[in-house]
Amino acid sequence: MFKRALLKELEKWRQNTPRKPLVIRGARQVGKTTLVNQFAAQYEQYIYLNLELVEDKEPFENFTSIENLISTIFFLKNKTLSKKSNTLLFIDEIQEVPKALNTLRYFYELAPEISVISAGSMLETLFDKNISFPIGRVEYKVIRPVSFPEFLSAIGETAALDQLAQVPFAPFAQTKLLKLFHTYVLIGGMPEIVQHYAAHKDLSQLAPIYDSLISGYIEDVEKYAKTDAQILHIRHSIQSAFAQAGKRIKFEGFGNAAYKSREMGESLRTLEKALLIQLIYPTTSATLPIEPDIKKSPRLQILDTGLLNYFVGLQKEIIGTNDLNSIYQGTLIEHLIGQELLAFQFTALSKLQFWVREKKESTAEVDFLFQYDGLIIPIEVKSGATGTLRSLHSFMDLAPHDIAIRFYAGDLNITDAITQNGKKYHILNLPYFLGSQIEHYIAWFIRSKQFAGKSDI
Repeated sequence: MFKRALLKELEKWRQNTPRKPLVIRGARQVGKTTLVNQFAAQYEQYIYLNLELVEDKEPFENFTSIENLISTIFFLKNKTLSKKSNTLLFIDEIQEVPKALNTLRYFYELAPEISVISAGSMLETLFDKNISFPIGRVEYKVIRPVSFPEFLSAIGETAALDQLAQVPFAPFAQTKLLKLFHTYVLIGGMPEIVQHYAAHKDLSQLAPIYDSLISGYIEDVEKYAKTDAQILHIRHSIQSAFAQAGKRIKFEGFGNAAYKSREMGESLRTLEKALLIQLIYPTTSATLPIEPDIKKSPRLQILDTGLLNYFVGLQKEIIGTNDLNSIYQGTLIEHLIGQELLAFQFTALSKLQFWVREKKESTAEVDFLFQYDGLIIPIEVKSGATGTLRSLHSFMDLAPHDIAIRFYAGDLNITDAITQNGKKYHILNLPYFLGSQIEHYIAWFIRSKQFAGKSDI
């Protein structure tokens, strides 16, 4: 198996003193268990508990004290219990015994020498129930689908990965990086898909895996739903989400159904808790803090662009295109840039943001906003040959800085621009494949004083 970027975060967590138990959140099939199994190689002892199994669940249902619980676990798994033991305890599918979540605080308080990680594919469904969470006694990390750098690592493209990490990358690497990125766009970031492609390099073999993943998510609805009616609502929401991904939506009649706003809103928010989708509400401000306006219609982001491609039937179009912005009215590449912007953000509070100005005489919308060093930097995802930047101009008129970013199919460069109101600003034009590297390029952009004064846009 290939290594995930989150492993470095786990290594930092391991060195913390004191070290709180870690809860890893993430949708089903994004690689939580595999990640921890890889991380466990750093320990002398590794105890894996899956609370879907009766024998692993029982100690948490019947313990009388934390000391008793720990002793029972070590005994049943035939491990050595001592203050000096270098042990990782991984409690998987912890949502199966809700009160097990509260035991994490006691591990922190009474057994800090044991590294404790928990995870669960349905963990988010407990967050609105009457469950005692160990607030302030645990840390949270989120694992997401495989990013482009992780994809390059998985398929053994080490030279391309090295160039991607260079800021700026060498011009000779542009063509190959873009070609590899097209493959990544095509298959997406679900670990099972990436692993299979890395082993066989055969796109034609992936269809059954896509079918299995999507069917699995649809079959899971009974775990999310509380009533038979909700099963129907959530199943419809999952199936419709693929066709609506990347677009602004309304709850009323979502997916051309007769369901009401309350029913669709509830089912979509349930899928959001399970990290299968994200409802991205717009902001109207160009300065911090970013406050989403939940009265406006949200944009829908689903878990993985590869699943979107397969479900909607875009794969053949991607293979034959030179500019990804031409696919699906530009929605495909915009959606994937959003996925890449989240790829290196491991905190539970990380979300995508976008900006709108909605007036009777005109509207404007900027694809994404990115916070960097107290600034809100606008990001547009546009074709290299066509497309205006009027919305970007509108945002920049309000912004207290002169920095903007465009992702496109062209070369890395910096251009000068001027708004209709006469404000001059600079645009960092990045090839699509640099989405995951945005922080490094913003820092480079700010340091650079050599703005190439090309024609105004």
